[in-house]
Amino acid sequence: MFALTNVVRDYAWGSRTAIAALLGTEPSGGPEAELWMGAHADSPSIAATPEGPVALDQLIAEHPLTTLGQEALDAFGAKLPFLAKLLAADTALSLQVHPTLERARERFAAEEAAGIPRDAPHRSYKDDNHKPEMLFALTDFKALCGFRPCAEAAELFRAVGACIAATGAPVPELLQQVEMTLNSRMAAPMVVRRAFETLVHGGAESAELLNLAVPALSAEAAAGKKLPPALATVLELAVQYPGDPGVLVSLLLNRVSLVPGEAIYLPAGNIHAYLNGLGLEVMASSDNVLRGGLTGKHVDVPELLEIVDFTPNAVPLVPTRVSELGQHLWEPPFTEFTLQRVEIAPDSEPVPLLQNGPLLVLSVSGAVLLDSPRSDMVLGRGSSVFVPAAENPVMVHPHVDAAGETSVVFAVTCGAFTS
Repeated sequence: MFALTNVVRDYAWGSRTAIAALLGTEPSGGPEAELWMGAHADSPSIAATPEGPVALDQLIAEHPLTTLGQEALDAFGAKLPFLAKLLAADTALSLQVHPTLERARERFAAEEAAGIPRDAPHRSYKDDNHKPEMLFALTDFKALCGFRPCAEAAELFRAVGACIAATGAPVPELLQQVEMTLNSRMAAPMVVRRAFETLVHGGAESAELLNLAVPALSAEAAAGKKLPPALATVLELAVQYPGDPGVLVSLLLNRVSLVPGEAIYLPAGNIHAYLNGLGLEVMASSDNVLRGGLTGKHVDVPELLEIVDFTPNAVPLVPTRVSELGQHLWEPPFTEFTLQRVEIAPDSEPVPLLQNGPLLVLSVSGAVLLDSPRSDMVLGRGSSVFVPAAENPVMVHPHVDAAGETSVVFAVTCGAFTS
C-alpha cells in the first residue's frame, strides 16, 4: 500500500472551506475547488514508496501487472482507469459535456496533428479518453443535468414571458420563438436542439432577453412571490455569469437537488453544470471537457453540438446496493469504476473492500486499519492510499486512533469485469 499526497486545484468557483472541513486540514486561504486522487498525467498523486516519493502514473507504468492486475491491464492498458476528486463548488461550474471514447480519440489525434499545445487555452481535447462520471453528494448538492421534457421547458419560458409582460415591457421575439419551438410537434431531440441553438447563437437578442428577464424575475421575488427553483437558478446564474446565454439554457435542463448519499451518473453526451455543494466525483481518467457557457474558459459550441444528446431524459440517479459483506455500493453503468462506502464502529467486525484490480481509498472520519496479506496501514481522517491489485483482499478494521467514533472510508475500484 502507498500513502498518497494529492493535488488541490484552486479554480475560482471553489469553496475556501468545504474540503478542509471534511478532511480536518487547515484551509489554504484560497479557493479549494478539486482534490485530485489518481494517476492522470496533469495532476498525479504522489505515492510514498520505500525508495522515496513517486508520481502514481510513473509507479503504475513501471509495475503495471502488480499495480493494476491482469484483468484491468487487459481492459484498459497500463494506466489507472479511474480518477477520483473531491469537488467543492461555491458557484456554478461551466455548462459542459464529455465525448465518447471514439470521438475523444479522433479529435485528440486531430489536435495533436495540428500542433496545438496540450496546455493551450483554446484546446478542447487534453487526452484521448472519454470521461463518463458520477457525482456522489457529501452535502446537499445542486446541479443541472440533462434535458427536461419539452412541455416543462416551454412552461418555464412562458412564465419568464409573463414576468416580463407584467413590467410593461414587450416580450422579446426570441423568447416567443423558443417557446413556440418547444411546443412544436417535431421529435423531441430536434425540438430541444433547435431551442438550444436559438439561445446559444442568439447574440444581442439573447443578451436583450436576459436584460429584461433578470429584473422582471427579481421584481417577482421582491414582491414576495416564491419563484420555482428553475427560475431562481436563472437569477443566481445571472449574477455569477452576467450576459451569458448559458443562463437561459439552464431552463432547458433538469435541476437536481441531491441530499448526502445520493448520486447521479453522467454518460457521454449528457450536458450538465454543477451549481453548488460538496461531492465525491468519480470518472474515467480524463480531463476532456467541451464547454458551452457559464465560464471564462474556452467555449467550443460547434464541437459541443456534435456531442450533446438532446433527448429529454429523467435524472440518472445511481441506486445504492448494500452487499452481504457490508459495503454500500454505487455502480453506474461504466466499466471503469465502482464507488463503495464502508462504515466501521469501534466494536465492529472487519469489513473487506470490494476490489476489482487496484483501489483508491480515502478516509473522511475517524481512523481505520487497512490490512492485506502483504502489508497494513493506519488511515486517519483526511488520508488516502493506493492499494495495488496484488494486495488482495483488503480488510478494514476499527482502530484505536478513532477514539471511540465511527469511522468512514470511501474506496474506488474498477467496475465488474466481464468475460
